[in-house]
Amino acid sequence: MEKDLDPSLQKHSTALEKAFDKIMTPFEEFIHHETTSGILLMVCAVIAIVIANSTLYADYLNVLHTSFSISLGPWVLDKSVHHWINDGLMALFFFVVGLEIKREVLVGELSDIRQASLPIVAAIGGMVVPAALYYSINAGGEGVAGWGIPMATDIAFAVGCLILLGSRIPKALLTFLVALAIVDDLGAVVVIAIFYTDQIHTNALLLSALFFGILIAFNLLGIRKPLPYFIIGLCLWIAMLKSGVHATLAGVLTALTIPATTKYDPIQFGQVMRTLLDKFDRSHIPGKCLMTNVKQRSILQTFENGIHMGESPLQRLEHNMHAPVAFLIIPIFALANAGVPIEFSGMGDVLADPITIGIITGLVLGKFIGIAGFSWIAIKAGFGSLPKGVSFSQICGVSVLAGIGFTMSIFIGELAFTGQPENLLMAKTGILLASLMAGIIGVTWLLMCSKPGEDSQQQ
Repeated sequence: MEKDLDPSLQKHSTALEKAFDKIMTPFEEFIHHETTSGILLMVCAVIAIVIANSTLYADYLNVLHTSFSISLGPWVLDKSVHHWINDGLMALFFFVVGLEIKREVLVGELSDIRQASLPIVAAIGGMVVPAALYYSINAGGEGVAGWGIPMATDIAFAVGCLILLGSRIPKALLTFLVALAIVDDLGAVVVIAIFYTDQIHTNALLLSALFFGILIAFNLLGIRKPLPYFIIGLCLWIAMLKSGVHATLAGVLTALTIPATTKYDPIQFGQVMRTLLDKFDRSHIPGKCLMTNVKQRSILQTFENGIHMGESPLQRLEHNMHAPVAFLIIPIFALANAGVPIEFSGMGDVLADPITIGIITGLVLGKFIGIAGFSWIAIKAGFGSLPKGVSFSQICGVSVLAGIGFTMSIFIGELAFTGQPENLLMAKTGILLASLMAGIIGVTWLLMCSKPGEDSQQQ
């Protein structure tokens, strides 16, 4: 019994039990990462805004505009730090987005058309209406190119706000928001690919198609190791960078080719693992630890290899990549892009600018009208049904919360207003104000229409 163990062994035994005590589903792990990422994102955004309104702003801009180049013989790739972040690091963000989209379509909330119909229709409304409102306000003006900015929802921020409400929120509402946001991400990817593309260079685009074909061939041939995909994915990124199509889309295309099947079926996998565990137990030598027991160490290594074979490459890569993207790449993006200098004396002019008005109207009002309105139409027409335990009032609250458009909205803003610093400043100000308004109104709305312990009562 544990109480008869040596105190040091008992301590290790307790730690081992705690390590395996909590079994998280892939969805729960996803939510955990997004929630923590949302908090970190908020902190980095505040830091960037503070720096932009201090004496450090000039140094901040100097760092972002510092040139950094990679050369290989006569071939040179020269970009500013800001471009390396937005074009390079964000390709990894889009890679994870691509993995999430593929998982959701294959085995997640979007795999069953009956369950997926409501969040899909809601997401379409949440993209179309904000874009239309922005366009109507900026039609004929120099800010019209920013129509795609209010289409996006920041999944990390929105999920983080929803999690803050705890047991008041049914799990089904959280699932609805995640499914909606992932469809929203897919829509943003399509918009970037089609509408925010520079002049097309045909040779580089054909080379991109060749690399994408190689990635598809890897999948069809059953190649499961990540390295070949990353090498060709890097080549695809470089080719797309030269083609005029935004290079970050290489991340999505690479993700879509990652194999989603497992090597073993569940029964076979369980039999192999049980056999290994029996060998591990029989190999125990009293008084010897794992480091000095060569047999047990070898079995553990085999165990690890077997687990990798039991997982799909898509599942393993999403698990391994989500944390560095959520906790490193997205916060770096926020630090590099959220630095907005605020001049309170000229705030009236900023708030009166059509770009700022269009973004605030699109994100705060457009998201609400689009998501709640299209959801109501879908439910009344029989295209979809409310998730179990979720009220339509809560759907309305999430519709407002989806107006938090931070990461993807800023990213699209950078594309829409390249070389237009004044318009970009208006866009970023509108995004920050709209996201703040949507977060406060959405959380307040859900607090008013949800009761404490509501989720636990439905389990």
